[in-house]
Order: sequence, then C-alpha cells, then structure tokens
Amino acid sequence: MTTQAAKAERFRSLHERPGGFVIPNPWDAGTARMLAGLGFEALATTSGGFAVTIGMRDGEGAVTRDAALAHARALVEACDLPVSADLENGYGDDPDAVAETVRLAASVGLVGCSIEDATGDRRRPIYEKSHAVERVRAAVEAARSLPFRFTLTARAENFLRGRPDLGETIERLRAFEAVGADVLYAPSLPDLAAIRRVCESVTRPVNVMVGPRNQCFPVRDLVAVGVRRISLGPTFLRAAMTAFLRAAREVREHGTFEFAENAVTFGELNALMAPRAVQSKHGA
Repeated sequence: MTTQAAKAERFRSLHERPGGFVIPNPWDAGTARMLAGLGFEALATTSGGFAVTIGMRDGEGAVTRDAALAHARALVEACDLPVSADLENGYGDDPDAVAETVRLAASVGLVGCSIEDATGDRRRPIYEKSHAVERVRAAVEAARSLPFRFTLTARAENFLRGRPDLGETIERLRAFEAVGADVLYAPSLPDLAAIRRVCESVTRPVNVMVGPRNQCFPVRDLVAVGVRRISLGPTFLRAAMTAFLRAAREVREHGTFEFAENAVTFGELNALMAPRAVQSKHGA
C-alpha cells in the first residue's frame, strides 16, 4: 500500500508536470476501482454524484460533512490512487469550521480537497469577497499544518451561481492565490476564451470541469489555453444514469430488452474490481 504522504507527492507532481491531466470523479468504491483499472492517475469525489446515489438532491445541504467524509474514505480505501474531495463550502460559514473540515479530510486519507465560496443560501449565493478569502486562508493554514503536502483547491462559484462576472471571478481567484491556495477553479466558465483569460491571470494551476452543456472542450484545447487539471464532476454519473434510465424505460414502456445486447459483461466488471496490483499482475 502506498502511504498517504507518497500519494500526496504523486498528486502534487501531476499539477507540476508539463501539460494537463484528467481527474475523473467516481461515485462509489466500484467506480473508483474501475477508473483506477483503466489507468487514470488520480481521482476526485463528486458531491452531486454522491448525493444522487444516496437519494438526495444536490446543492441543498442535505449531505452532512460526516457522510461526505465517510464516502471519501470508501474511495480512498478502494484503490491505491491519490484522492481529492469536493467538500462544497467546507460545511460551515466560519473559517474555523472550514479549517476543521480540511483536517478531517486528511484524517480519512485524502490528499486534497476543494473549498468553494458558495453559501448554500439562495438569497445570498456567494460569500462576500473578504469573508471568502478568510475562509480559504484558514483552509490553507490547516493544510500547511499537516505532515504531508495536502493540495488545497479554492473555487470561485460566480458563474455557477448566477453571477457571470469574469472580472470578479478573476479577482477572487487572485485573492485565493495570494493566501496560498494550491489550485484555482471557477466552474462553468462559458468558453475557451474565458478559460484562457483565467489561466493567464493567475500563476497557480487551474482546474476546469467538463461535461455541462456547451462545455465539453477536448483535453488538447484545454491544455492549449493553459489548463493543468481537468475534472468531470457528475458527468460520468450522468452518463451512467442516462443508460440506466433508457434501459428502464425500454422495459417499462416496450417490454423489450435490446439494451442488454451490448451491455458490458460481468466478467469485464469483475476484472476491474481487482485491486490495482492484481490488475497489473494479470494485465487486466
């Protein structure tokens, strides 16, 4: 088993090497093992994907910190890859609460996490800038207190929360960078020009999530404009649920089972459930 410190170094090195890398988002231990078996180099949780798997709505604060961390631990234990977590707004408005969330994240085996500046309150969806910065500062200080290189990602949620102001987004990202965030992330930037401007405005690695409508830019195009890390959020889950719902509707509405003809075999799934070392030994 690789130590947490070694995973942390490996994760950090992915951000420092030339070009970019894709960090996919499994939603349970099984999909974590599948993605590891396919050769991905690191994983990240998806808060939205996890919420759906436990019958919750995303973005309504229904998933507790304890539940999110238990889920993250399950992914960490499922494979030997570095795992980072989407920990939403840190499960608390106060900077001290955010710092505690980072420390708890490390205690379940994570080597990184993201903290967003969204409040969870539709009446005031984004924290005031000064408060958002203090929250990131507290998260960074907690990360630096750990005995390994924990990678802290700071998210500016303007575009995702109905405030599509690129200038303000960049100001926030620069402020997060100034207090020590390791990676910067602004979900739902509208186009490659906006992504390029963000990448050119900061010096830390930038994460971009692909998958939402009109935001499925190819890896080569994202790397060309300066992106270092590419995540998928709930996109793989959405793809799986699309297939599931299509199959279920076929059975319910037509009484046929054509979907099963081209489905993945259980032998293939079983092969991907083996631990990474076993997969490598057997060439799976």
